[in-house]
Parts: sequence; structure tokens; C-alpha cells
Amino acid sequence: MSRLNVSVPTEQYLADSKVLFYLTDAVTQLLEHKEEYTQFGVIRYFAEYFSSVKNSNHVLFREFSYIRATPHNRASFIRVFWRCYRQIGKSGDMLSMLEYRSLLQLLCPDFPVELAQSAARIVLMDDAIDCLMSFSDFLYAFQLQFYYQEFLDSVMAIYQDLLAGKSPNTVIVPTSASVEQLPSVASEENDKEEQRQDGVETFTLAQCIDALCDRTKHSVPPRSCMKEILEQTNKVSYYSFLLSLAKHEGINQIVGALPSKGELLIDPEMDQELDKLIAQISVSPGSNSSGSAVGALKEVQRKASPRRNIHHRRRMEVESDGSTEETDSSEN
Repeated sequence: MSRLNVSVPTEQYLADSKVLFYLTDAVTQLLEHKEEYTQFGVIRYFAEYFSSVKNSNHVLFREFSYIRATPHNRASFIRVFWRCYRQIGKSGDMLSMLEYRSLLQLLCPDFPVELAQSAARIVLMDDAIDCLMSFSDFLYAFQLQFYYQEFLDSVMAIYQDLLAGKSPNTVIVPTSASVEQLPSVASEENDKEEQRQDGVETFTLAQCIDALCDRTKHSVPPRSCMKEILEQTNKVSYYSFLLSLAKHEGINQIVGALPSKGELLIDPEMDQELDKLIAQISVSPGSNSSGSAVGALKEVQRKASPRRNIHHRRRMEVESDGSTEETDSSEN
């Protein structure tokens, strides 16, 4: 989130930082769970809420409309996804689009499959999206697709217009005379397939994207990154352009959610917590291993997400306590 800058007008700061959005959500959550939160104290509740927003832990288990509502929320969700599933990358496992979709929905139950499909198409260059993908490839493609979703949708519309030979954002209404002059369906389909493989002129696409950046209100990738990519070739396809953007370190630095690819699988803080968890699970034979494991897991959850919404934390603890009782009873 943006830090306070005395040179920025108050209204602009409030708009850029989305403070009013978070304040509204905090009050809404408080009213919906009034009995639960008031026993902890209203002041403590607001302190925990805004601390979780600052620490990027506030998006865990929230609805999709919330996690996509602000750039900070989107970046926070990308970071949570990376930290939760980093071990997949360390183990070298390759997963399908549907498996990545399932992982996303563990963090956000109503996360749409379309976004996972779009990210997979970037990695696989619009080929069969049921192929397996590495964690790092999917993660950087997902970062681009999720953070810049509205911008990419507009670029796709521009690209399709250029492929069809139309001026972007214009509508061509065919007349009876133009219909008579249309080429055969087979010839038209062949031309379209050749154009789709070759792509469009990068100079024209760059001009259209530059105009889009001037008028859009949504987040856009740095123009310098897009210009650098488009200047490398005369023609480019939509997905090759997106794949280059996803791999560009400049995009990664602007979003600020992920480390560089060389450090993607390195997270000393989380590794330390996992080592503590393993150490606590490895208890003596005479002790209650199930209770120790659950307690250790709770401790890691608290440290990994210290300011998670209180009702989420309590819900998870209740579920964990229930599973412990069932294990204890079976042992007895």
C-alpha cells in the first residue's frame, strides 16, 4: 500500500491507498460478527484488521470479489499463493491447470476457473491446457494474469481486431455489397490460421497499447517493459507477448509480490517454522503425538498469518480441536 507522502493531497492519498475501502470492509465484518468480535474488544479488532492488511495476510479465505478489489489485495493473494505452495516448486512436481485451480480454491473457495485457464494458456502458448506445468512457470503467468486482468482483456480485444484487419475499438457493419465480395469460408479460415500463428505487426500493436495505457483506469504493466519486448521482433502473437511479460523481471518488481526467479524457492522464515513443526512432531513415544502436531500446526499458522481475521482463526482452531478429540478417542 502507498505510504503517507506530505506532498500528495489528502483526497488523492485516500483514493490511491483505498483506505476507505478497507475501513468499510472492517466495519462490515464487525457488524456481521458483532458478538464474536466485541468480546475481544473493538479497538483490538481494528488493530488486528489493519495489521493484517499491512502484512498482506488479510486475503486468506476471503471471497473472490474482495481479493480482486484492490491492487494491494491482488498482490497479497499472489504472495500468499506462493508462500503456501512453495514446496511444490522445491519438490519439482508438475501439475495440471485443474490441480492449480484446486490449490487456488483452497485459499479462495469461489476463485474462478477461468483465471487459472488464462494463466495456463500463457504458459502453454494457447496449446492444450491440460498439459503439466512447473510451479514457477504457472506462478509468474498467474501473477501477470491476475494483477493485470482488465488490461490484458483489453489487449486481447485489440489483438483480435488487428488480426481481423479492423481498427481497434471500431465496429464494422457489413452491407449487402460487401457480403457478395467476401472470400470463400475455407480461404478465410486458412488466412486467419496463418495470421494467428504469425501474429500482428508489433509497431501497430505498440501504438494501440500506448493509447490504451493513456485512457485506462486499471493497472497496466510498465510501458518500458512492453516496449522492450515489442521492439525485439516485427510480429508477435498475443500469448508470446504475454509469456515474455510474465518472465520480465520489471513486471515482478512493480507488482512486488514475488522474489526473483532465482530466489523463488528460498524462504528462510517459512523454512524455519517448518523445521520447528517437524521437530515438535518428532516427540518421544510416550507423548501424545497427535496433540503435539496439532499444537505445532496452530503455532505455525499464527506466525505465518499473525493478523488473520479473528473469526477465521477461531474457525480453524475449532476444526483442529475436533480432529484432536477424534484421534485421542481412537487411541484410547
